[in-house]
Amino acid sequence: MNSTPTIILFSSAAGLPIFAGGLISSLLQSKSFPAKEEINHFITAFGGGALLSAIAFVLVPKAVTDLSMGELSLIFVAGTVTFMLLDILSSRLGGSLAQVLSMMMDFIPEALALGASFAYDHSFGLLIAIFIGLQNLPEGFNSYIELNEKMNKGKVLLLMFGLSLVGIVAALTGEFLLNDTKTVDSIMLFAAGGILYLIFQDIAPASKIKNNWRPATGASLGFLLGMIGEKLI
Repeated sequence: MNSTPTIILFSSAAGLPIFAGGLISSLLQSKSFPAKEEINHFITAFGGGALLSAIAFVLVPKAVTDLSMGELSLIFVAGTVTFMLLDILSSRLGGSLAQVLSMMMDFIPEALALGASFAYDHSFGLLIAIFIGLQNLPEGFNSYIELNEKMNKGKVLLLMFGLSLVGIVAALTGEFLLNDTKTVDSIMLFAAGGILYLIFQDIAPASKIKNNWRPATGASLGFLLGMIGEKLI
């Protein structure tokens, strides 16, 4: 069976939550109500929980089984260091370009793994697509808030729609060029090292509100949703 149409469908479904999250955020930020800040922080924490569940259930387990200790350590640290350097670069760039870079840092390697994995395990590819979609929704939500400080609403949503489709290109690249098991494991482990860095560098600190304990529960719920997704597949 030709997997290319399926990969296009699943990578689109995984990427479009970026736009959906931005659209929801645009509607929410346009209104003023007492709980708005708390909801914003809750969704940030939810995204962190979803990312953590992706690391625990998708990105790391197969790599631990298939790769040697040396490969495991080297690739994971390489992912962490690469994302750290990209984070430093984005902070120096500033503006909307930095936010775009931040959004794509985890989306592109995961989409590469999505396309590559379909060559040997359709169900695993579906699982990756679900996790990417789970984390892209809150990421799109939070990215809209930052981008809207520099661009008007229409331009932000148009940009986010375009970024939603980047995953299709990455997934097809993974299908045709990176479709052996060890390569997929390496890509996912590399992404795991980088995403774990992002969680503790950006997401966890941004989710906290002093003397308010409810937003942090979003992290647990995001992880729970990922766990449910893994169980269903």
